[in-house]
Amino acid sequence: MKQEIKQEIITPLWEELLRKSIVNEEQLSKISKINIKKEEIKQVIKNYPMSINPYYLSLIKNENDPIWKQCIPDIREIEDEFGFEDPLNEEENSPVYGLTHRYPDRVLLLISNRCAMYCRFCTRKRKVGIAYKTMSRENILKGIEYIKQHKEIRDVILSGGDPLLLKDLDIEFVLKKIREIKHIEIIRIGTRVPCTLPQRITKELCNMLKKYHPLYINTHFNHPDEITEESKRACGLLADSGIPLGNQTVLLNGVNDNPDVMKRLMQKLLTIRVKPYYIYQADLTKGTNHFRTKVSDGIKVIKGIRGHTSGMCVPHFIIDAPGGGGKIPILPDYLQSYDGKTIKLKNYRDLDYEYVDPY
Repeated sequence: MKQEIKQEIITPLWEELLRKSIVNEEQLSKISKINIKKEEIKQVIKNYPMSINPYYLSLIKNENDPIWKQCIPDIREIEDEFGFEDPLNEEENSPVYGLTHRYPDRVLLLISNRCAMYCRFCTRKRKVGIAYKTMSRENILKGIEYIKQHKEIRDVILSGGDPLLLKDLDIEFVLKKIREIKHIEIIRIGTRVPCTLPQRITKELCNMLKKYHPLYINTHFNHPDEITEESKRACGLLADSGIPLGNQTVLLNGVNDNPDVMKRLMQKLLTIRVKPYYIYQADLTKGTNHFRTKVSDGIKVIKGIRGHTSGMCVPHFIIDAPGGGGKIPILPDYLQSYDGKTIKLKNYRDLDYEYVDPY
């Protein structure tokens, strides 16, 4: 009699963590270190879902700290009517569902509407975590077909939700299809999982990703407390696979709108092999007004970084113009005047300098 061999199916750690995510006010109220207003949370998540995996939840040190603010729903999300559901006018620039074609040579393709943690300041609050707005394979294939038909496109950005919340085989399906298009030069992935669920970054995932070079990843850390041994391991695996890593931070009230905090974040990013890329002024997204800062705060942050630490630590401060106007860099006023010969400048300490062009 032959003995049957049962193969045990082992659930990856990252999937197990996702399954244990906090998704409602009752679950949240049972966590002793969190003091919440259950009725308010319940009202908010009817409009904007909540999902906080145990790893990211463990980073909270105190009530209302920078990690708390990013993941715990706030009643102001539904009380404040200021802002727009689609602040960057993505839908108007969407010839195919889930694809945005704003700039001539590149497109943004959404391949997921799930995230490892639902950021309360998300610019796509209208879509993320809402079941009926899931990106189907049929929709993704329509987006890829559009890319194939438009030879001016050389750069594809995969976004969401979070693309890396898909299983490895599903991610590879998309990457392979895009790599088969001859006019595509580079593929970029926008993902927050190295920060919010670093356990998702596995050797198997990295071995698959590196087959599709040139491939770039932009991740999203907002506070130094998000940089942990786990996130260092995740970013190291990606970097060792030959994937250049950049970081896009959003300037958030009470989270990182402080020059010292932001400088420390940028310095710590370099230690985990992530290059600071952008600091965004928060978009005019409905339900996020309590996170927004003044533009002058962002300028103050950049002045507090530039010249005070390595140039590699200095990102661009960007406003993504409302209505789909695109990314506009904002700089402190270093150039005072230029008459074609003499340049009058201020340095990072606001001291005046003059430079005469010898040519």
